[in-house]
Amino acid sequence: MLDTNLKQQLHTYLQNLKTQVELVVSLDDSAKAAEVDALANDIASLSDLVSVRRDDSAAKRTPAMLVRSVAKDTKITFAGVPLGHEFTSLVLALLHSGGHPIKVDADIIEQIRQLPGSFAFETYVSLSCQTCPEVVQALNIMSAINPNITNVMIDGAMFQDEVAAKNIMAVPSVYLNGELFSQGAITLEKIIQKIDVNAEKRQAEALKNKADFDVLVVGGGPAGAAASIYAARKGLNTGIVAERFGGQVADTVGIENFISVQYTEGPKLVNSLEAHVREYGVDIMNNQRAVALRKDGKVQLELQNGAVLNSKTVILTPGARWREMNVPGEQQYRGKGVAYCPHCDGPLFKGKKVAVIGGGNSGIEAAIDLAGIVEHVTVLEFAAELRADAVLVKKANSMGNITIITEAQTTEVIGDGNKVTGLNYTERKTGAAKQVELAGIFVQIGLVPNTEWLRGAVELSPRGEIIVDERGQTSVPGVFAAGDATTAPYKQIIIAMGSGANAALGAFDYMIRN
Repeated sequence: MLDTNLKQQLHTYLQNLKTQVELVVSLDDSAKAAEVDALANDIASLSDLVSVRRDDSAAKRTPAMLVRSVAKDTKITFAGVPLGHEFTSLVLALLHSGGHPIKVDADIIEQIRQLPGSFAFETYVSLSCQTCPEVVQALNIMSAINPNITNVMIDGAMFQDEVAAKNIMAVPSVYLNGELFSQGAITLEKIIQKIDVNAEKRQAEALKNKADFDVLVVGGGPAGAAASIYAARKGLNTGIVAERFGGQVADTVGIENFISVQYTEGPKLVNSLEAHVREYGVDIMNNQRAVALRKDGKVQLELQNGAVLNSKTVILTPGARWREMNVPGEQQYRGKGVAYCPHCDGPLFKGKKVAVIGGGNSGIEAAIDLAGIVEHVTVLEFAAELRADAVLVKKANSMGNITIITEAQTTEVIGDGNKVTGLNYTERKTGAAKQVELAGIFVQIGLVPNTEWLRGAVELSPRGEIIVDERGQTSVPGVFAAGDATTAPYKQIIIAMGSGANAALGAFDYMIRN
């Protein structure tokens, strides 16, 4: 099942096991079950502390592999074959179940251990989803700490009848004790906050007691990470507030234009960024949303939980999010056929008809990726010509199941109350109204800066971007900005990093002179 190279790597990892781990496989007569069985036995052959037992009644779904800590009787289940992006989730489940230290703050571990009640999580994923492992691993960590918490990773492509019955059209979709708990990216801290009703209040009190910062960075993407590193290297007391460390990069699949690195993936880059930031002792305050910025001598940042942080300078790096169509039906069917991540949600539309809105690089790339999974892709572009690179357009035109329509204005998402059934658009040249029957709509029409909360606090452009000078200085002295949320003309990871470093140096220079 595993090739020689992967076995060697896994053998090295399994040397970290301290206690026994039992793999309980639940099988049927399918080829996928044979893969699960082979995978479990391959793993067991690499460590004397890992054993395999077959029990077809141990899991609700087959094929499945249950990872059980013999010492603590904790249970983590993988329904399907945990390969692709979820192989890392399996390796971590083995290590954590086998007593290898969990890299989470001690107070969070204790908080998880003390949670009252029983929590049965089920997480529907696609193996090509970049966001899913983050959620699966967070829930698996909780399961490895507290025996009253369990998590089942479910490959939605394998259990399509179940996905259809629950009308799941976006991943990751997390159910808790049979009820929908969350959809999309969610951090470990946010999960705990949702099930521990007093967590947010305790967190706010802890934040209120923090000493003033020299530099406070708002946003945890590439610009924020670079800004915090450059500030900390100057010996400044630096903090970083982020809703989700890594930002939009965490959802990026392949990155091929990060200079000196021929290829990497979003989650891998995010992990490296966070490790680098932590190396400098930066105070990372994750899962925190900023709601207001004021200056009264010091710069004050108000958080959604009511806490207020003070700093001599602030660097704003809130990033951007996918632009929405803003047409009737979009919000009603968001997560029910309207999607924004083709790599994450594409496998849920296998064999169905879908549309991609947008003819830029991201739109045509999405169409090409989806064409290998779905029955047919219709690309709708508002302009008279596609904005994508010629090589991408040529590739899309060479595929037999992609139709490209230009000068098309999407006017409405239509559905049956539960899921998308089609969309309406207008031919801009003739004014004729058209309708396309389909099951999914992937929106790829650019980015919107996350700056609504800054209106009136700093000067913004008509597009809502933060206006900055060559040093990253905003209209407010002591407040700097960098990255995709600014007036920088090009939205690229490497440009965001450079602008983050530039803003940090600008903040340092400001403090020297003031």
